[in-house]
This record gives sequence, C-alpha cells and structure tokens, in this order.
Amino acid sequence: MFPRETKWNISFAGCGFLGVYHIGVASCLREHAPFLVANATHIYGASAGALTATALVTGACLGEAGANIIEVSKEARKRFLGPLHPSFNLVKTIRGCLLKTLPADCHTRASGRLGISLTRVSDGENVIISHFSSKDELIQANVCSTFIPVYCGLIPPTLQGVRYVDGGISDNLPLYELKNTITVSPFSGESDICPQDSSTNIHELRITNTSIQFNLRNLYRLSKALFPPEPMVLREMCKQGYRDGLRFLRRNALLEACVEPKDLMTTLSNMLPVRLATAMMVPYTLPLESAVSFTIRLLEWLPDVPEDIRWMKEQTGSICQYLVMRAKRKLGDHLPSRLSEQVELRRAQSLPSVPLSCATYSEALPNWVRNNLSLGDALAKWEECQRQLLLGLFCTNVAFPPDALRMRAPASPTATDPATPQDPSGLPPC
Repeated sequence: MFPRETKWNISFAGCGFLGVYHIGVASCLREHAPFLVANATHIYGASAGALTATALVTGACLGEAGANIIEVSKEARKRFLGPLHPSFNLVKTIRGCLLKTLPADCHTRASGRLGISLTRVSDGENVIISHFSSKDELIQANVCSTFIPVYCGLIPPTLQGVRYVDGGISDNLPLYELKNTITVSPFSGESDICPQDSSTNIHELRITNTSIQFNLRNLYRLSKALFPPEPMVLREMCKQGYRDGLRFLRRNALLEACVEPKDLMTTLSNMLPVRLATAMMVPYTLPLESAVSFTIRLLEWLPDVPEDIRWMKEQTGSICQYLVMRAKRKLGDHLPSRLSEQVELRRAQSLPSVPLSCATYSEALPNWVRNNLSLGDALAKWEECQRQLLLGLFCTNVAFPPDALRMRAPASPTATDPATPQDPSGLPPC
C-alpha cells in the first residue's frame, strides 16, 4: 500500500459496539501486511477505535479482543434496557477486559506510537495522548476515550488530574486529513478501509471528521453503535471487516465467538414460556437489581468521592459566576435606557405654563360656553375638559389656540321672551 521507505499512520474511527469491524481489519493488516503495522509511525484511535489501536500496538491477541466485544454485547442484550440498565457498568467492563488482555509492558510498547483521542471537559478541545508511564495509565486513557456522557455515567473520569470524555466528540478520526494516514471506519464513505455499499446516493455526512455516506445501511449501523445487535449480526460485521481488510480473519477465533452456545440452559431460556415469564417478572426484578447495582456503584465510588465533590463544586461555582457576570452586564445595559425614559417621562408630565391673568382665563374657556345659558351645564363641561386635559398631559403638552376658550356674553333676548332684568355689566344673572 505504501513503499517501505515512506512513513505512514493508521487511524481507527470511533464506532461503539461496531468495533468488531476494526478487529477484522487489524487482523488482516497484521497477518497479510505485517510491515504496514510494524513500520507505522503512529497508530491513532478514538473511542472504540482506541481499543483496537491499543491492542494492535501492544501486540495483544485480537481474537480475544473481538471475543470480549461480543461477550460485552451479549451481557448488554441480556438486560431489559440493554446498556442503559443500572446493573450494566460499561466502564468497569472495559477496564476489566483491558487488564486481562493487555500485556504487562503495554505502556512501554505504546509510548510514542499509540495516539488516543480525548475530549477535554474544561474547554471541549481535542487532546491526543501518546505517552504513558504505566499500564494503569494506558488503561485509564482508553476508559476516558470511551466514556460517553450520560450513557456511561455522569461524572467524567480523570487522567493525570484532568477530566476527559469520549474522543469521538471532538475528533472521531485523528489525522484523517494527512495523505499518508490509512483511515479505517465501519461506515461507508471516503475512508480508506470501509464498507462499500451499493448505493447511488452521493451525499455524505461528516461527523467530527468521519465521512459517512447518507444511505439506509449506514443509518442502521449508526443505530447499532450504542445498542448492540445480535451476535450473528456482529459476525457479519466482522466478516465485512475481513473482506474490506484484504480477506483475512480465519486464523482468529472471532467467528466461533459469535456463535451462541448450544447447551441445555440456552435452549430452555429461549423457549417462549420462559421468555414470557421473564418479561412478566421485570417489574419485580428491575427495582431489586437497580438497588443492588446502585449500592455496588456507591461503594466503588467512595474512594473518589472527595475529588469528585470538589470538581462538582468548582464547576458549579464557575457556572454561577458566569450567570452573575451575565446578569450584571445585562443590568448595566438596561439601567441607562430606563433612566433616560424616566427623564423624558417627567419632562412630558410637566404642566404647561398658563398666565394667571383674568383675560387669559377668560380666553381659556371653550367655545361651547358661548351657547350655554346654564351655569350647571358650564361647570359639567368644564370638569370634563379638565379630565381630558389631565389625560393629555401624560404624553405631550397641550397648547390652546388664542381664541379657543374665549368667554362671550349671551345673545340678547328676543321679543317673545319675557323681560329679564339685565345687569349693568352686561353679564347674565346667576
């Protein structure tokens, strides 16, 4: 694939329980092109791809690694909620499998060659860890790279004092952009080693640097990444990786690991009455299993309680500080506008300056006074005018025309009216 004098890298994409596909590809490369693995400058992996990359670099048995994936999927499928069941601890299972599979000097073999993609919790940036001081540190790096928030737990694990989560969140295919990097992905797309689906759809999705062709088979693979399918389906995926990885997997025990054991207990458990009885007992067994699993997890968590509580306290303080700063900033932007509105409102509510001369008061009476002879009607109209005037003062100052409120004497009585004594001043009597 590459000349022997050039340098190249190998990168495995994150894919959850579809990591059995990587096992077939890695076995093919180790068997049919050993120089490609031995002379690779770096071998990268994210999430489930990091597990295969670790096994390939450290010389672990790939057949045992594939069998572990299938056994874990079987354990998840036995439960009512699958991997989300409270009694299923994926982090503990991965750590136990790595302790059993990896050799004692795995950290020495992996340092400088293995690159594990991680996502730092504090800022969400991608970090690639390439140096490991012990076997436990290498295992912890794999645990951090496979830790999916909420799916695996709520408190992220720590590595060298820093908290990390699944590397596929920030970079699911490390160094994919380099031309000398062999990319491996169980999703059909533009990766170097991937399934070749017979779909005419040319559209693709690129999820954190992973090319995924938009078709029904890839949608099915995505649905089975976190919720494992049946062992026979995993066997077919392994065979797909075998075909895509230069037709090799026969020397490993992975095919036999996919086959269900044909013993008496398995036959009885698959019978319809037994399965119906098991389903009917779920409302009674699920609370008990949840309580037992919660107690076990609590006891395992006790040594890490002080550190986790301190971390949660720091995160809560950071969130509260951010909210307070944001509230202060919004309040500082809002107060000047409110103060300016209050000043404008006070200016608008100021009373108009009206001269206090009798002539002006006489001109302030409306025109309807000219035609009214009753003092009671005049007072009623005057009160109504005052109410309207007060309502208008809230929005703008009122300016009356000079002759709007001019008080005039009523017209002289006609000949048919009875004689009415007139005041010498010419005003009507009260």
